[in-house]
Amino acid sequence: MNMVLHGIKAPQVALQDTLSKGFKQNDRYTIVLANPPFKGSIDKSDINDALTIQTTKTELLFVERMVHLLQIGGKCGVIVPDGVLFGSSNAHKKLRQILLEHCQLEGIVSMPSGVFKPYAGVSTAVLIFTKGGSTEKVWFYDMDADGYSLDDKRTLIDGKGDIPDIIRHYHNRKKENPADRKGKCFFVPNSEIKDNGYDLSISRYKEIEYAEVQYEKPEVIIEEIEKLENEIQKSLKDLKVLLK
Repeated sequence: MNMVLHGIKAPQVALQDTLSKGFKQNDRYTIVLANPPFKGSIDKSDINDALTIQTTKTELLFVERMVHLLQIGGKCGVIVPDGVLFGSSNAHKKLRQILLEHCQLEGIVSMPSGVFKPYAGVSTAVLIFTKGGSTEKVWFYDMDADGYSLDDKRTLIDGKGDIPDIIRHYHNRKKENPADRKGKCFFVPNSEIKDNGYDLSISRYKEIEYAEVQYEKPEVIIEEIEKLENEIQKSLKDLKVLLK
């Protein structure tokens, strides 16, 4: 029904486990758009032989499956939990190595936790990649809002948030070639990512500018506290008089 409402009049929907040995599709699609389950159970003995990552973590296997589903030159946009970007296990690193060395990882949009509330509060990111070739540099975008509140109520704010800005900067990324890592978007070269153990979390590369805060001397703060205390005591005395 969701596909029909979005203009796909004759959707072909099949109930299949795409990670199982019975799934045979490879090198078939030019575009894959997906929001796979972040966590799931899987029968280790039934994992498809084409999947090379030694893991039972479905969030990793699904991304490798999408690489296999694409034709050379095909493009994928997939939402993953943040752990996929910085997990330290061999399986996490191998998946990121596949994306960087056997695909062109074009962009990573880091989304705030709360985007999928009330169902899940985990932080997520969008991976955009093309199958084939290798990655020269990766475009990162630090998304703050999606147009709704980030609590369980997900109250409408403007329904857009950073999304129009993300689309505009993504399409103009090569011309803009952003390098300022204090900004919302910037490029990071593949060589630097490789030196960081294929870490793809934006926090690894973004520079945060801290404003210097001036604090009063302790003697001044104590004097202010004493002044407030005296005012409170005076107010209490006045209140006692009124009560009598």
